[in-house]
Amino acid sequence: MSKVAVIVPVSPFEPLDILINSAKHLIFLDYDNFEYKIVYVVDKKNPNDERCERLRELGVEVLERETTRGKRAGAINDALDYLKDFKPDYIAIFDVDSRPERDFIVKCVRALEKDDKAYIASSRRYILNPVNLVSQTVEAEYYLINLLLKKSRFKQFNGLIGVLRAEFLMRYRLNEDAVTEDADFATRMHCLGYRAILVDGTKIYEQAPLSWRDLIGQRKRWYYGGLQLWKYWRRVKSTKNWGFILSWFSALTVTYVIALLIPLLILAPPLLLYKFRNIKKILITFGLLIHAILLQYSAICAIAKYIRRSGMEWSPIKRVPQ
Repeated sequence: MSKVAVIVPVSPFEPLDILINSAKHLIFLDYDNFEYKIVYVVDKKNPNDERCERLRELGVEVLERETTRGKRAGAINDALDYLKDFKPDYIAIFDVDSRPERDFIVKCVRALEKDDKAYIASSRRYILNPVNLVSQTVEAEYYLINLLLKKSRFKQFNGLIGVLRAEFLMRYRLNEDAVTEDADFATRMHCLGYRAILVDGTKIYEQAPLSWRDLIGQRKRWYYGGLQLWKYWRRVKSTKNWGFILSWFSALTVTYVIALLIPLLILAPPLLLYKFRNIKKILITFGLLIHAILLQYSAICAIAKYIRRSGMEWSPIKRVPQ
């Protein structure tokens, strides 16, 4: 019988209601005949953080951290140590806003069982909270990302949200110095000759930022983390896998000059109308214009911070209780 561990890192900023909704959702996923355990790794906001006890009351395990060392990467690495006695075959990683479909874990495990060279299996992402222009714009962006993801030879699932082969995660761990530890791990795995699988037939939903300010903060971190990945350039080239090399190189260049693609927004209205079948959705074109401008601004800010080696600050993102 295969063993599956679910890891959910929790920052000090996450409110209790979001965690309760998360645990209730993950508990009722289909785990087939797997032996499994669900572990929330909580960076405590105070010595008597009530979130820990409330999570335990729901039937999940809680690993309490008195530090924010390594932030998300550190929390996941600590969870790996915690799980050594359990010895999982597969590890699913979710964020507190992740809402996978009920069959998500089963289908991802089945995909990994068929491919020994795959280190992760995941599905397309969709937005759970398209409640204003910001989140609706990100929703439209995700439809493009999902299209490109199928074609890309460098499949990088944000946050490593998905199901990973435990032996690879245990052996190579996450880089706690990387701002985007997910992209760092994905790059290292691809350089070692492993691959990521995009699983059809299931979905995972997550929340988009609800304000332009939160979006800028999120993308600054992503862009800064992308700049850190250039240290792997020689290793990437040495793979001689030109499909991977081109996809990786494109991901770390095109997104930094996103303003050059603004003229293509002339195609947005008919595409939005075709996708959503709603004339009001054409207004998202203006959101995409703002989005592109802010992404370019975020990229410039990230480059400036990277050159100055000033580091990248982390701040909470407002979520809808779902």
